[in-house]
Amino acid sequence: MRMVSDKQKARNSAGTLVLAGLLSGALGACTQSTGTGTPSGQGGAIGSSGGSDASAATGGGRSSGGDHGTVSTGGDAGSGQSSGGQQGSSGVMSGGGTNGGGSYGGTIGSGGANAGSSVGDAAAAAGGGAGGGGLTGAAGVARSGGSGGNGGVTGGVTGGVTGGSSGGEATFIPDPGWACGMADGIVPPTQGTLAFSITLQIGATHDVGNTPYGHRRLLDVKGGTITGDRIKGSVVTGGLEYELTLSNGVLEFQGINILKTSDNALIYVRSCGVAPDGSSAPRVIPDFEATTTGSYAWLNTGKFVATRAADTAGGSLKLDVYDVSKVTVAEPRIQITKPAGVPKQPWNCNTTTGSKGASVFTENVTLGTSLSIANAKRGSRNIIPITGGTTTGKVSGAILNGGADYQLSGSLDAWYTLAPSNGELILVRNCGPMGSLIPWFEARTDGDYNFLNANTFISSDPGSGSGGVGITFYERQ
Repeated sequence: MRMVSDKQKARNSAGTLVLAGLLSGALGACTQSTGTGTPSGQGGAIGSSGGSDASAATGGGRSSGGDHGTVSTGGDAGSGQSSGGQQGSSGVMSGGGTNGGGSYGGTIGSGGANAGSSVGDAAAAAGGGAGGGGLTGAAGVARSGGSGGNGGVTGGVTGGVTGGSSGGEATFIPDPGWACGMADGIVPPTQGTLAFSITLQIGATHDVGNTPYGHRRLLDVKGGTITGDRIKGSVVTGGLEYELTLSNGVLEFQGINILKTSDNALIYVRSCGVAPDGSSAPRVIPDFEATTTGSYAWLNTGKFVATRAADTAGGSLKLDVYDVSKVTVAEPRIQITKPAGVPKQPWNCNTTTGSKGASVFTENVTLGTSLSIANAKRGSRNIIPITGGTTTGKVSGAILNGGADYQLSGSLDAWYTLAPSNGELILVRNCGPMGSLIPWFEARTDGDYNFLNANTFISSDPGSGSGGVGITFYERQ
């Protein structure tokens, strides 16, 4: 891939959300409310960063410099590709441990010295072998005999990086399909001021497989810590981190977590990130929702970009969150582009309307103790953890422990994972107001549940269930 140059602006142009949930404000009666703010079951409209793209980025040419268009602030999140270095398909480190590309899992074997310019933050050592497991096979750019990483899910994915300059300090111009609210450019976070760090402890890592959007992995968050001068605390167990590897090596990240400060304030954070390829350090844009009158209201209005580093030995992901409010978009720029014909993963709720047809399957979802965040940036949130459950019908199996219904002023927004008895995984996001719940499903395209990827379904409202709620999904007419 090449940088986009100002000289090529006249010649080049380029035009160019996951999951599902459930539950309702009515579920407050099923759970005990803790934390600060409102009880479960607040009403109102759902809010999420995002919206419609205003215009596609231009300047798809590939030398240094380049022009780009704009997308409306909070537009659909963006994705990426990088430039610099020889094309390669694997290996990030020469010694194992932290994954320079930010994807979690697998360590890289030690090897010789780099023979060639690095791309982003890491390049494969000459002769370095790839370790097994995880997604690290997609990370890195092989140099001068450097062995490609074949361990993990996407070991054969080519980074698709061309040129000879490092992309570490370049501005990423995201694809409009995954712009992360920064369509005009994601600046290098380290040019800003370190605000605080979040370390996520990772539990199970799930390989969902190839879905309509790319190769998907899911990481369960089992806790973590927050360290900084203005904020300290922990990460609530049950968060979800999603990784998507596209066929051209571009990586897209998404996460949803709840932070608990040392003085017991709760903060909702949904993050969106990109990396041009596995060899470049990802950039993650966290969107915080804190009580507007509290000590952490500054999180609601700040402009932040985080680095994302995976420590496979320690079983963690670290996000160093930088205040970039004083950093301007500048040259050089790296244009990020999705492969042609690949649909963008959804960021917002599914708003398609319809009526109930034939029944598809039914869930019984078990719930944890609810948490509340009153008067936050987009309204009051009531968060009901999902702790498990079962499914019957055309999808028969279990519901994994993890995720929650992140209700916003009464509208549902539940994220969770189905584990059918055949060993596949199905990602679900079921959201909307009561009476108008529409799910997003994401499943393997080569599996038994590919039919769910059509997303032509409608959800019942939650009803009473054993230990939680029952929900039935129907064909949408």
